[in-house]
Amino acid sequence: MTTQITAADAGNWLLGGDLSIARMGFGAMRLPAWPQGSKPSREQAHAVLRRAVELGVNHLDTAAFYSTDGVSSNVLIREALHPYPDGLVIVTKVGPVYGPEGAITGPMSDMRPGHHPDELRRAVETNLTELGVTQLDLVNLRVGGADGTFDDPIGPVFEVLAALREEGLIRHLGVSNVTPKAFAEAQKIAPVASVQNWFNIERQDDAEFVDLAAEQGVSYVPFFPLGGFELAANEAMRAVAARHGATVAQVSLAWLLARSPSILLIPGTGSAEHLEQNVAAAGLKLTEEDLASLETVK
Repeated sequence: MTTQITAADAGNWLLGGDLSIARMGFGAMRLPAWPQGSKPSREQAHAVLRRAVELGVNHLDTAAFYSTDGVSSNVLIREALHPYPDGLVIVTKVGPVYGPEGAITGPMSDMRPGHHPDELRRAVETNLTELGVTQLDLVNLRVGGADGTFDDPIGPVFEVLAALREEGLIRHLGVSNVTPKAFAEAQKIAPVASVQNWFNIERQDDAEFVDLAAEQGVSYVPFFPLGGFELAANEAMRAVAARHGATVAQVSLAWLLARSPSILLIPGTGSAEHLEQNVAAAGLKLTEEDLASLETVK
């Protein structure tokens, strides 16, 4: 009889020092097909979320601005899982707004920084309402655009979220799309539990930052862990996948788990089949030979 691989096979991490989660999580961005892609039906989205929890996933990544046609990933999460099972950690993010009226959602082309204190409070309150909770487990401050990591002063904006944390609306704080300099500035204001940046087997610009986060006991959560909107794949990755009877996507996820003990994964999908394949990567243990051959990818 084959033993079911679960998210727990990836190992666990104490997020913020007090929230125990499996290192294999789930990103909800694709459920409303934001900002692009094929959108599952509401029922399919609910089924994927429930199956994720059945497979031991207890770390969900979401945002109020992950929304199309008036339905956000937050709402889908609440509909599928509320009242939430014990130990489920839901991480969200704030920072961008869309359009001149400061709307929470909209096309990516309309994105601008929503860093005024009123805008940040409204974003936090929207996440609270949509998720049906009184405190958010972790809120990432997403800064910058799509053209690179944010290196400008982050302090005044992060101070707003730190104040909301003091009010009890937020448990832990994180930063997203930042350089180590911006990260260090945020740390002087309030504890930073997590960094969420672009990192994967083909894009390793953040390699030193990954190591720095691990040294400091801070989780590093790669967005686009499989390469982006297109799957990263090359001959070395295909060869490793063939040796293990795995997929290239599973190899990419297993490589990230092996890369650093503080890396947490949030691959997203609107398909229950792909979800199960992603979670199965938690049980894929790459050999030293595998890792050496994959070093040629970067």
